[in-house]
Amino acid sequence: MNPRELIRDTGEFFRKAGVPDPEYDAAQLLSRLCGQAPLSLRLDTDTVLDEDTLSLFRTLRDRRAGREPLQYILREAPFCGYVFYVDPRVLIPRPETELLCEWALEIISGKNRPNVLDLCCGSGCLGISIKLHAPFTSVLASDISDDALDVAKLNASRLSANVRFVQSDLFSAVADGLFDLIVSNPPYIPSSACDTLQQEVLREPRIALDGGKDGLSLYRKICREAPLHLVPGGSLLLEIGDAESDEVASMMNDAGFSSIIVRNDYRSVPRMITGILT
Repeated sequence: MNPRELIRDTGEFFRKAGVPDPEYDAAQLLSRLCGQAPLSLRLDTDTVLDEDTLSLFRTLRDRRAGREPLQYILREAPFCGYVFYVDPRVLIPRPETELLCEWALEIISGKNRPNVLDLCCGSGCLGISIKLHAPFTSVLASDISDDALDVAKLNASRLSANVRFVQSDLFSAVADGLFDLIVSNPPYIPSSACDTLQQEVLREPRIALDGGKDGLSLYRKICREAPLHLVPGGSLLLEIGDAESDEVASMMNDAGFSSIIVRNDYRSVPRMITGILT
């Protein structure tokens, strides 16, 4: 069997299993085994795949057909031009969160050695990417999960990013002075909706998804406590869930933030919000 045939047949197998982007995933899995670009494999009708490769591929194929996320199988996910290690201990980085990172870099541009806190850091993709794109920045990343911090520390080491880490329930153990920017992608899915998510998402850590009864439990705490950890004129930047922008904007306003701005994601859904501490 050649690569093009295998990807075609596996795509149909995945389609029947309900896997999104079936041919894409098939090509990615074969690429991992062959060390060749997915596109070239999708066009390759000449190479005859050996039985060892086919056997290994079937193992990966069956895991993906069981709706294990592709990124967990590959143990990697792209984010802001870098490749991050991921496994079931952390949320898989999303493309929309890259927009949050880009906005964070806009906010700190022009500042002299800004101090940034990445709250609820998970895999560390936000804080590490900020540090790599803006090396003059001092970055502290925190998470309540020791497992997540282990992954984030591994990513910092693999990418040679000088980021500090602390295990903390939001701000409880954050004692590094005041920050110019606090950026966070906290859990924002209402508890009642968590069990209705796509099968792949159900494999991700519940602690990184469940935002409490209305999805806003952590936002109330963050907005209330963030002013104690920001310099005057410092910014709070948050990723938010669908239809949460008005409520989060109200929380930020009540906490003393002004110049509150909301931005959309790639689907024109309000996904990010920032405010300046006055």
